[in-house]
Amino acid sequence: MSLIEVVLGGVITGGLYALIAIGFNLQYGVARIFNLAYGEFLMAAAFAAFWMFTLGEIDPILGLALSVPVNFGANWLVYRVLMLPLVRRARTRDDLEGDTILATFGLLFLLKGAAQLAFTPDNRFYNYLNVPMQIIGFTFAANRVLAFSVACAVGLAIWLFLTRTRFGAAMRALAIDPTGARLVGVDATAMSALAFAGGGALVAVAGTLVSTFLTFNPAIGVEFTMKALVVVMMGGVGNMVGSLVAGVLLGVAESLCSYFIDSGLTLAVAYFLFLIVLLVRPRGLFGTP
Repeated sequence: MSLIEVVLGGVITGGLYALIAIGFNLQYGVARIFNLAYGEFLMAAAFAAFWMFTLGEIDPILGLALSVPVNFGANWLVYRVLMLPLVRRARTRDDLEGDTILATFGLLFLLKGAAQLAFTPDNRFYNYLNVPMQIIGFTFAANRVLAFSVACAVGLAIWLFLTRTRFGAAMRALAIDPTGARLVGVDATAMSALAFAGGGALVAVAGTLVSTFLTFNPAIGVEFTMKALVVVMMGGVGNMVGSLVAGVLLGVAESLCSYFIDSGLTLAVAYFLFLIVLLVRPRGLFGTP
């Protein structure tokens, strides 16, 4: 494999990281919920795609028509039932972050334990479009190319939603200045619930795409939550373009690490980049004071 193929492969992986991070950014940047259970909904979507494909022979991409609304509704309920009481009692943003970290930490173990009981801790994998594909003279797996294409399409749709619609403008206002947004008539509770549920819908897309080319089990959620957090902090909280750039940067860095050093050190590279950005740009590459 040539170095160019390694870099392009990293870009493909980074596109998926960016999609995962954009969903986390909606929940944290807009709703101000630090959701440590975020990756568990990715894991649930991966299992849903696996069972639909193996038992019902339903194409994973078509299966999004079911898993995305279900994840959207589940996250909306989590916000309304579990998060909203914490939002209403919190006196400051720091109080809210502390409370939601503890609440979602418990939710993480609840969902992970339920998945292990239901599906066992065994690794799962299914063969979907696992064939070579030629692009500009380089060879890639077709399932990875499809995952990257879907991630780009969904990311573009989210960008258009945030920049071209009134709901998107309200969400961006809430992310930038919650107090000012309320003063101009933004329904903070409704917008926060929508952003939180929207983040859940995006992670359902990401979980389905991940399942098409990676082995997964009930424990994968924590790893993807941490990667989403790294990308969001690197790109800047509330900055979707920053998440895109940081996601691609992380994907390329992991690919180069696997190529030159060891694939087992990719997570270490992610945290190394994270620490460098925190030291040089504490608010992220695209964050503003």
